[in-house]
Amino acid sequence: MEIVLNGEPTDVPDRLSVADLIQRLSLENKRLALELNREIVPRGCYDEVTIKPGDAIEIVHAIGGG
Repeated sequence: MEIVLNGEPTDVPDRLSVADLIQRLSLENKRLALELNREIVPRGCYDEVTIKPGDAIEIVHAIGGG
Protein backbone atom coordinates (compact mmCIF):
# COMPACT_ATOMS: atom_id res chain seq x y z
CA MET A 1 0.00 0.00 0.00
CA GLU A 2 1.11 3.58 -0.49
CA ILE A 3 1.53 6.11 2.31
CA VAL A 4 3.22 9.49 2.50
CA LEU A 5 6.30 9.30 4.73
CA ASN A 6 7.97 12.62 5.52
CA GLY A 7 6.40 14.13 2.41
CA GLU A 8 7.43 11.32 0.04
CA PRO A 9 5.13 8.64 -1.43
CA THR A 10 6.30 5.32 0.03
CA ASP A 11 5.17 1.73 -0.49
CA VAL A 12 4.82 -0.37 2.66
CA PRO A 13 3.22 -3.76 3.37
CA ASP A 14 -0.49 -3.93 4.20
CA ARG A 15 -1.57 -4.06 7.86
CA LEU A 16 1.63 -2.45 9.09
CA SER A 17 1.59 -1.04 12.61
CA VAL A 18 3.46 2.11 13.55
CA ALA A 19 5.82 -0.10 15.60
CA ASP A 20 6.47 -2.26 12.51
CA LEU A 21 7.24 0.83 10.43
CA ILE A 22 9.67 2.14 13.07
CA GLN A 23 11.40 -1.25 13.07
CA ARG A 24 11.57 -1.39 9.24
CA LEU A 25 13.25 2.03 9.31
CA SER A 26 15.72 0.87 12.02
CA LEU A 27 14.55 3.62 14.37
CA GLU A 28 13.36 1.50 17.31
CA ASN A 29 16.01 2.81 19.74
CA LYS A 30 15.99 6.42 18.54
CA ARG A 31 14.45 9.45 20.20
CA LEU A 32 11.71 10.58 17.87
CA ALA A 33 8.19 11.91 17.55
CA LEU A 34 5.73 10.44 15.08
CA GLU A 35 2.74 12.24 13.62
CA LEU A 36 -0.01 10.31 11.83
CA ASN A 37 -2.39 12.45 9.79
CA ARG A 38 -1.41 15.54 11.81
CA GLU A 39 -1.87 13.89 15.22
CA ILE A 40 1.01 12.89 17.50
CA VAL A 41 1.03 9.15 18.25
CA PRO A 42 2.27 8.41 21.80
CA ARG A 43 5.14 5.90 21.85
CA GLY A 44 3.08 3.57 24.05
CA CYS A 45 0.48 3.26 21.26
CA TYR A 46 2.84 2.31 18.41
CA ASP A 47 1.87 -1.39 18.57
CA GLU A 48 -1.86 -0.61 18.56
CA VAL A 49 -2.00 1.86 15.66
CA THR A 50 -2.36 0.35 12.18
CA ILE A 51 -1.32 2.36 9.15
CA LYS A 52 -3.90 2.65 6.36
CA PRO A 53 -3.45 3.40 2.63
CA GLY A 54 -2.96 7.11 2.04
CA ASP A 55 -1.95 7.90 5.62
CA ALA A 56 0.52 10.76 6.04
CA ILE A 57 3.30 10.08 8.53
CA GLU A 58 5.94 12.52 9.68
CA ILE A 59 8.86 11.31 11.79
CA VAL A 60 10.99 13.88 13.59
CA HIS A 61 14.27 12.89 15.25
CA ALA A 62 15.22 14.50 18.55
CA ILE A 63 18.70 16.03 18.46
CA GLY A 64 20.58 16.94 21.62
CA GLY A 65 22.68 20.03 21.89
CA GLY A 66 23.38 23.01 23.96
